[in-house]
Amino acid sequence: MPTFAAIDIGSNSVRLKIASVQQHRLKTLHEDREVVRLGESVFQTGVISPDAMANTIRALKRFQRAVQLHVVDKVRVVATSAMRDARNAAAFTAWVKSATGWQVEVISGLEEGRLIHLGVVTLEPGAKGRCLLIDLGGGSCEITLSDQGRIREMVSLPLGAVRLQQEFLRTDPPEKQDIARLKQYIDRELRRVERKMGIPRVSLVIATSGTAAALVEASVVLAPTPKVAGKKSAAKRATRVKPSGPMIAKMEDIRRLAEKLAKMNNAQRASVHGIGPRRSEIVVGGALVYSHLLEKLNLKEFRYSPLGLGNGILEQMLAEVDLRASVHRKMETERWAGVLEVCRRYGVDQRKAEPIREHVVQLYDELLRVHELPPEYRLWLESAAMMQDVGKYMNHQGHHRHAQYIIANSEIFGFSPEQRAIVSSIARYLGKSWPDAMDKVMRAVPAEEHINVLRAVTLLRLAVALNQDRASAAVRMRTRVYPKRVVLELVPGRGGAELEAWSLKKEAAYFREVFGRDLAVDVA
Repeated sequence: MPTFAAIDIGSNSVRLKIASVQQHRLKTLHEDREVVRLGESVFQTGVISPDAMANTIRALKRFQRAVQLHVVDKVRVVATSAMRDARNAAAFTAWVKSATGWQVEVISGLEEGRLIHLGVVTLEPGAKGRCLLIDLGGGSCEITLSDQGRIREMVSLPLGAVRLQQEFLRTDPPEKQDIARLKQYIDRELRRVERKMGIPRVSLVIATSGTAAALVEASVVLAPTPKVAGKKSAAKRATRVKPSGPMIAKMEDIRRLAEKLAKMNNAQRASVHGIGPRRSEIVVGGALVYSHLLEKLNLKEFRYSPLGLGNGILEQMLAEVDLRASVHRKMETERWAGVLEVCRRYGVDQRKAEPIREHVVQLYDELLRVHELPPEYRLWLESAAMMQDVGKYMNHQGHHRHAQYIIANSEIFGFSPEQRAIVSSIARYLGKSWPDAMDKVMRAVPAEEHINVLRAVTLLRLAVALNQDRASAAVRMRTRVYPKRVVLELVPGRGGAELEAWSLKKEAAYFREVFGRDLAVDVA
């Protein structure tokens, strides 16, 4: 069974997770993490410092040895907030490519939140109902409202622990006016959450990442205890440090902890159990974010989960290769919901797009031994069929070009940038032009996918040709495949099928060029 590796290049640390597929599930084989503070210089100067780059490259080379040792079949490397902001991100990704051979994928805050959500709701007990997910990393904070395993709302905020430390807390201990400015900034950003989600009524709040883990342990240590003399009091606090059940932090304890940490110097914070010397430098900002977030959204507590972005990346990799895995069905549902959301956003009439989708699916299924496209292209074709008209929102003239741009640059849950490039290129070539390897659009598509895109475009053009007269009932079609030709037999709806037959015959030359077979059109 295949083995996957997920590498998360965060603003504070880089992480590696390696897992193998066993009985349609993932079994973790290896984990590693190293603090590199990639975002420290970015949030201060706008660029990644040479030292931070070198430290990250060293960590990635160590990860590469583990990947080779476990004979990993596929590696996915993603980068988050610091790389989104860095002006020299391209130079760093080129260095990673040169040193390891890995292509770094810089993902948006919303895609980061989606992948974290995928990992948590797939693997975390209790996350199937209505819950709120909070992931506060080094550069950003993703807040997701989930219901029955589906994303209802999501907000990505620039409230990462490293970012806040660099922008607001330059002294040790922090100055009172700096803390006041930071609190105002946090409250301003959190108003975006209130506007989008209101006061979310949830049964569970799940927090991920290292800041949440540190705050849970520290809140247990620093929480007030009943007055017990001397050694007994210390012993009682010590027994509360490592709870046997879920790691839960109360709102009152987090608020009290945040205020205490803000008054301490770095050495004092480092001595607090659960925080330590590496987390102590950046914990104040993260603690204040959690404190204000819990209070503003009227949340009584949160539960820490060790799951995170790496788990979501691995689950998506599993979904894309194992059609029997439960996460595959979830991914398909999520992707289709993303496609329909884009259609709604840009005013696409789904009733008119649906017959084209049905026809392209029929062509894919019935001409499988002709086009030989991979299974994932069935969804790519459906998606392109539904979204091909989104460009009309900008201008009817040249709308295929506009559609390509919108699809390639929209946030469509479940689609990676490479997959959006493929879908957008299929939607692009439905007018007079055809795919050319030298086109800017096609240069964004991996070279090995060019032939598949050309075949997919040919099928979608046939489906569009079958739906010329949208005022009448859709034309039905039967297909017959012979060694040297393909016959499309049209069963007319109201208004006949002459226009559709004429449009299909115009595609015959391209069909012969792409598939090496003649295309014949009969009207029943």
